[in-house]
Amino acid sequence: MTTVLNAEAIGAPTQLMIAGRWMDASDGRTFEVDDPATGEVIAFVADASVDDGLAAVSAAAAALPAWSATPPRQRAELLRRTFELMTQRADDFARLIVRENGKALTDARGEVAYAAEFFRWYAEEAVRAEGHVQTAPAGTNRILVLRQPIGVSVLITPWNFPAAMATRKIGPALAAGCTVVLKPASDTPLTALAMGALLAEAGVPAGVVNVLPSRRSGPVVTAMLHDPRVRKLSFTGSTEVGRGLLQQAADCVVNCSMELGGNAPFVVFDDADLESAVAGAMVAKMRNGGEACTAANRFLVQRGIAGAFAGRLTEAMGALRVGPGLEEGVQLGPLINAAGREKVESLVAGAVREGARLTVGGTAPDGPGFFYPPTVLVDVPADAAILREEVFGPVAPVVVFDTEEEAVALANDTEFGLVAYVYTRDLQRGLRFSEALESGMVGLNRALVSDPAAPFGGVKQSGLGREGGHDGLLEFMESKYIAVTW
Repeated sequence: MTTVLNAEAIGAPTQLMIAGRWMDASDGRTFEVDDPATGEVIAFVADASVDDGLAAVSAAAAALPAWSATPPRQRAELLRRTFELMTQRADDFARLIVRENGKALTDARGEVAYAAEFFRWYAEEAVRAEGHVQTAPAGTNRILVLRQPIGVSVLITPWNFPAAMATRKIGPALAAGCTVVLKPASDTPLTALAMGALLAEAGVPAGVVNVLPSRRSGPVVTAMLHDPRVRKLSFTGSTEVGRGLLQQAADCVVNCSMELGGNAPFVVFDDADLESAVAGAMVAKMRNGGEACTAANRFLVQRGIAGAFAGRLTEAMGALRVGPGLEEGVQLGPLINAAGREKVESLVAGAVREGARLTVGGTAPDGPGFFYPPTVLVDVPADAAILREEVFGPVAPVVVFDTEEEAVALANDTEFGLVAYVYTRDLQRGLRFSEALESGMVGLNRALVSDPAAPFGGVKQSGLGREGGHDGLLEFMESKYIAVTW
């Protein structure tokens, strides 16, 4: 099999990880993993079949009783050890992410640091899955509530944050006492396989974590969701795919956590600090090159500051250095694949036809790789298609508003509700506006909201449940009530 950059350094295999063993797909099939910066094949990875998926479920089910009975402190120490190992090898993980995902090395390093923190946070949370006891209101008995692991969990992760989306699910699942089958995105399976190797090295028992890359995701996931031993599905990805998975999960009433699409508004009021707002816009828009569900997707700017904001944003976007993620000084790498770039091109072209005006970017360069330049659009009509969809690229459409009421209406005019950003010096207005937003998270004068200690998730069609914080642990636990008299 083709080897990958730094495979030896961080143990990035290309086989399936089932029951603590590395193995080929049952029918021997493999699939290619490409470098988005060049289009070249960097690895051939085992392509799991339905039989492999069910074997992984069997491995997780067999490991569940012993893992669930493992003392919380012992589970915590294994997670802490994994955090330490990942931190030690952070640069190798970052370079692997760049090769299969394309993001700039600085972005990849930030992702690895963030990803490792989930192991540390849930090492601390593993010992805090407390229940409670109380007297029934009638005084007839005690109400005793226990927290117990939900069971075998299928984790499905996207390609845009191949390390962080895996650790954000594995960390709480293991802390709760669950065993897992991780199905990573087929565009970026190498990081997940390296993660599996790292967990095994840290001492996590065989079968507790199984890693199952596959291009045959549909039938493999369907088979697992219809196996009665699977009791939890945690999915991060598009709303369209999430809807389909929810329908399948309903057949066996599988508990679901869904972190789906976003269409984040970035609202700038006239009284905002312009320099801070533009700096925040660059972070909220350009983290991971715009390929993030939390990316600012619609820039709603009050009329009095709109011209100055758009000018500063255009200057900042135009100054970004674009190129292969491993090159020194590169700030923006390629998009994930040809389909991703074609979608961005189509949305920008459509906006221009509808009356928007380009102030920078807008034309993909010639040559290899799936690059697209940082792009700013002004005079964007409020009903433009680009404001309805996740762009998932380095494009910032600017819309002008006049009143706070208008801004609320524009911000909430979407089926999504994951995150929103608000910039104003008036704290009262900022808090009032934040409450009015139909969004699971708000960055108030702040462009980063993701934190392992905070509950991450959305409302409306952006998902169900929360990841991170104590909430994330409880997503992998059931509450058992015991009525008792003593």
